[in-house]
Amino acid sequence: MRRTITAALAVLLYSLTVTVFAPAAAPAPRYPTPEADPFFHAPADLADHAPGDVVRQREFHLGPYQGTDIWQVAFRSTNSGGDPIMGITTVLIPAGVVDPPLVSYQALINSLGTKCNPSHSLISDETPDAYGAVLPLSRGWAVALPDYLGPNVAYGAARLSGMVTLDSVRALQRAPELGLGRSQIALAGYSGGGLATAWAAAMQPTYAPELTLAGVAAGGIPADLEQMALGLGFGNHPGFGLAWAAAMGLEREYPQRLPISDQLNGEGLWFRDFTADECRRFLLFHGITRSAEQLAATKSLMDDPQAREVLRENSLRYYPNLPETPTLFWQGVFDSLTPFDAVADVADRYCAAGVPITFSRYQIAEHMTTAVVGLPEAWNFLEARFRGEPAPTRC
Repeated sequence: MRRTITAALAVLLYSLTVTVFAPAAAPAPRYPTPEADPFFHAPADLADHAPGDVVRQREFHLGPYQGTDIWQVAFRSTNSGGDPIMGITTVLIPAGVVDPPLVSYQALINSLGTKCNPSHSLISDETPDAYGAVLPLSRGWAVALPDYLGPNVAYGAARLSGMVTLDSVRALQRAPELGLGRSQIALAGYSGGGLATAWAAAMQPTYAPELTLAGVAAGGIPADLEQMALGLGFGNHPGFGLAWAAAMGLEREYPQRLPISDQLNGEGLWFRDFTADECRRFLLFHGITRSAEQLAATKSLMDDPQAREVLRENSLRYYPNLPETPTLFWQGVFDSLTPFDAVADVADRYCAAGVPITFSRYQIAEHMTTAVVGLPEAWNFLEARFRGEPAPTRC
């Protein structure tokens, strides 16, 4: 990757080369610590499975969810480079309910460590929307929470998240012990989960055409990663910890095209390792006093066409494919974290193309407040689709 460096840095690099008689290797991405539990390990023959095929499954019990059958399912999925990866989803099924409607809820992971995934954090406060996500159990629905960031916890990798989400639903329908083979399916999620949800809906007609989705509800969608990165800039920002996580996650998914570690100074490399296995609250707390200017050795990354291309490839605003499913978007008009105009552009494009979309605008500025206020509308929207009511269009 070509970079602009100062003359002083050039002299320093030259002197280091003379000292060791060879150029230093560029820093590799820092991946999360491997899972200790063998359930999460991909088998040697993973590539022989089709996307969505079940690799293994297990049943377990959690105290807060009495009267609920809980399963974890490991399945084959695909990463952004087209390579096979193993995915995990956790599904809660009301005991004794036959063919319940199934909602795949993409939770707010917003993290870099495997311990932050729903497969580990379902009963901890590291999945902040977990209890809201499982409210539909009281309606007799099954609720699945996939680890949609993949085995490398590639936060920000939207295309990956869409594929893993769709493959997780395929797997649940292919596991006969679960009794979900004939269930109606819906997708829902907010913020990073809304990103995965919206991408899955747009990718479904081409990536998983055999799936029939009854409805989709996505809120607080980061629809333009390029716009968000440029808006963040190099100065301090209260959301820097999550932006940092997205940068590290995208490097994990695109190590050749987005070698961010190669752009970091010594403190940046230390902070990368310090945060590599951490979750949302840790990232926000330790990111609030830091900035890109403090951690980067160069400001040239956003000038690189490859970096901008990766961001656009993972921005719903620029993804041309259209969902075929009745869709609800809900967004805070004054949300400073996920820009409203990018989501509005997507909704306008869907509406013009005839997608049955309802776009709900909330006159709210705070990102998570919109999640709470809009969630009842999301569940009611999906319930109406499960009942077979005609989908409204409100652009």
